[in-house]
Amino acid sequence: MSGCHADCLEKPLSQGLRRLGKLIAKNPWCFVITPLILSVGLGVGLCFLEEREINKLEELFTPGGGIAKSQRDFIQKNFPMNDSEQFSAQRLCTPGTFASLIIVSTSEDILSTHVFKELQKLDMAVKNLSSKSGVNFHHLCAQVNGSTCVSANPVLTLMQNNTKDVLLTYPQLQNGVFVGLYIGGVVLGPENVLVTAKALRFLYFLREDDCTVHDISMEWLNHFMKSISHLVKKLQLRYIKVYHSTSISLQTEFEGSTETVIPLFTITYVVTILFSIVSCVSLDNVRNKIWLTTLGVMSPGLAIMASFGLLLVCKVPFARIVTNAPFLILGVGVDNMFIIISCWKQTKVTSTLDERMADTYQEAAVSITITTLTDVLAFYIGIMTHFPSVQSFCIYTGTALVFCYIYCITFFGAVLALNGIHENNNRHWLACIKISDKRDNRRSWFYNSCCVGETLTFSQEREKEHPITVFFYKYYGPFLTKPWAKVLVLIVYLLYLSVSIYGCMQIKEGIDIRNLAKANSSLTHFYDIEALYFSKYGPRVMVVVTSEADYWEMKTREAIEICMQNLEKSRYITKKYSTSWLRTYEEISKRENLNIDTKENFIKNLNHMFDNFSDFSQDIRIESGKIKASRFFIQAIDIINIDNAKAMLTHLRDITNNCSFEIIVYHPIFILLDQYVVIIQNTIQNIIVATVVMLVISVLFIPDPLCSLWVTFDIASIIAGVTGFMSFWKVNLDSISMINLVICIGFSVDFSAHIVYACVTNRKENVNDRMIDALHLLGYPIVQGALSTILGISALSAAESYIFRTFFKIMSLVLTFGALHGLVFIPVFLITVGACKMQVHPLTFESQVRKTEFSLPGYTSNVPSVQDCGSLGKECYCMSWQGSIYSVLHSQESQLDKNNTQRIVEYRNKMLQVYMDHKDD
Repeated sequence: MSGCHADCLEKPLSQGLRRLGKLIAKNPWCFVITPLILSVGLGVGLCFLEEREINKLEELFTPGGGIAKSQRDFIQKNFPMNDSEQFSAQRLCTPGTFASLIIVSTSEDILSTHVFKELQKLDMAVKNLSSKSGVNFHHLCAQVNGSTCVSANPVLTLMQNNTKDVLLTYPQLQNGVFVGLYIGGVVLGPENVLVTAKALRFLYFLREDDCTVHDISMEWLNHFMKSISHLVKKLQLRYIKVYHSTSISLQTEFEGSTETVIPLFTITYVVTILFSIVSCVSLDNVRNKIWLTTLGVMSPGLAIMASFGLLLVCKVPFARIVTNAPFLILGVGVDNMFIIISCWKQTKVTSTLDERMADTYQEAAVSITITTLTDVLAFYIGIMTHFPSVQSFCIYTGTALVFCYIYCITFFGAVLALNGIHENNNRHWLACIKISDKRDNRRSWFYNSCCVGETLTFSQEREKEHPITVFFYKYYGPFLTKPWAKVLVLIVYLLYLSVSIYGCMQIKEGIDIRNLAKANSSLTHFYDIEALYFSKYGPRVMVVVTSEADYWEMKTREAIEICMQNLEKSRYITKKYSTSWLRTYEEISKRENLNIDTKENFIKNLNHMFDNFSDFSQDIRIESGKIKASRFFIQAIDIINIDNAKAMLTHLRDITNNCSFEIIVYHPIFILLDQYVVIIQNTIQNIIVATVVMLVISVLFIPDPLCSLWVTFDIASIIAGVTGFMSFWKVNLDSISMINLVICIGFSVDFSAHIVYACVTNRKENVNDRMIDALHLLGYPIVQGALSTILGISALSAAESYIFRTFFKIMSLVLTFGALHGLVFIPVFLITVGACKMQVHPLTFESQVRKTEFSLPGYTSNVPSVQDCGSLGKECYCMSWQGSIYSVLHSQESQLDKNNTQRIVEYRNKMLQVYMDHKDD
């Protein structure tokens, strides 16, 4: 297979980009001004950012079209809640609008008399807390019986002022009220009598009847969040500690934490510019690349402005998580810049600007095109996911990468051409004035160091190489070709793969909502205390019969009862605390000797139950004399972590799927838990599709199909490494990390594709020599690209948001492992296999002339190192094929007179003839 070559796309693309390089060299200002105008024009679209922004946590981190969302819609339609008359927390389809306090006693028992007085004091202060508009809790509270505010804690209402006269049982009071979610840290006596408790939870539910009431409730909650800490201090509570949260606290903290990232982008830009300058700086006062790299970093910034503006004009939703994208785009743009600069330095300084630009684009642009195409497709494939945040991120980032590529080969290419003109005119890099290339001994050392250009003779075909580039050529490349080095690399790779696979087996799924809050914030402490004292009993789960049923028939009631019993047998459910209107109705009918075996009697006698159990009227939907839907409640238990919650959801749904009726289980938290159902499926789907697409692209653009398989292998290996090491860094597999794995697919190709392409297109016979040349050309740019991106995103490690810290962690892994594969593993594997070589056919004299007007082809011959050019003059010589091209020199090594066009043509013809006379291949 290695003998099969597929350059049907690579060759025309290479030639097309070569022509583009020449075009830019002839019209550089056109390619500078046009992108600037485009960025300013499209950048106007950024004005729509606030309008297009989506930042609701449910929209961002739960799958669109999730099962629980459709179930919620059904329940809201069939069982509407009236917050002003019959509020019931367990019947809420949403988390509700509330303020929550967890009060922990500093003594042993929170129900002692002196502690209880402070609880009442705190409760009264919260209820009297007024917003700026003068509205307090009593005006907004959710109500029962049409006038009474729902109690913040059932125990608080029962005990009143005397703790000794009330016998409390746990987790259900003697009146049947379930208090497992309101009391924590309990010690029980015989018959579940509550002896002591360490913590209480107060819940202050607000109405949200309509938009006006909802807005006023939001105003009060915001005031509560700002005032509660001061209020607690003012009360001087001695026996209790108070932790607070609200239904909007997490959303507020998430929005605040993402906004703190914006200043970090400024830091990133400065760090990236400084690194680019330092890594490309030289002592040559003419060929110093400081301004070139500075404008090169500006290129991705313009691309971001144009692409984001365009998408915002097109009304594409902008998720908060997209603020990660600029860090990534900047890294990709700088990586491309380093590749182009490296290829520019490999061109002959004696060639014309047109030829240097053409050679640079022919060498670099194809490689950049491959990596950009793979990156863009990886992101667009990510749109297939069910998570809106991932979809938004992939659309914006993928489009920005397209613009980044276009700006790189146009705007930055034009800047490179202007820099070439600058160098050809021997102008100082800073002062932009022409300077001498000869030292003046009469001048000071400072003048000769800072104001004199470096002299390049005609034999110095290229700019001086960076010391690290020389290191890759003289030391690192030859080191990898040694047999013992190959064995060492293989051992290291096997260790890497083993650790990665072990890590993959330890990975956890789903996003922990606590991670969306700021680290060490009051909300984080609230969640920690909640987990400590209130993890025994989980949510009250609705069991809803969604289809019309004949409840008056015994077989129907028996079928429903069987399904309820199967649910109650689950290890995640406790049977003792289920609530079933049907069971209660049957008990009442037996006790009062009511007939419920006919449709008419069943419907008519329901009022007997509603007289004593009015809440049950909210659980039966009767329409036209038929029961269209009904619901029951079961109590979850021992849901101590998110893994238990996921397992509970899956188990309960499996049970209901086997029921003889259409039955669903629902709780608002299931909206969040739905991500666990699809996260692995979505991730695997994206990885498989993207990997196949990467393979196809590699086959089309890399002239050796076998080597394309190495690129695919590289993707799988890096994804395994990143996923495995994620678990060691305490990063879960969730919608945030899924985005980064999509990035991983694209970035996995980048470094390896550069190396593989350079190795395949190299014309040398020996595979070791080809790999040394590939590392010589691309080793340092790969190091620059990886380091610049890591330095750029390092500012995110200080971010308060989990999203950005996760981005930093995973991107650091991607870049580290990508560079490791590109510079160590893949080169050794290619050397060991000995594949990946582009077939080279000898060229005839005529095809040589047609190929290029100015230069000869780059393959070895036995032309003498110094050959007399005969009648053209003893002073001129044809040197050997160094750098894959002939050089024409005077005997004093001074450059030929370029104006003498005819004489140069004669020299070239003579050189060609000398080559043909001595050619042995």
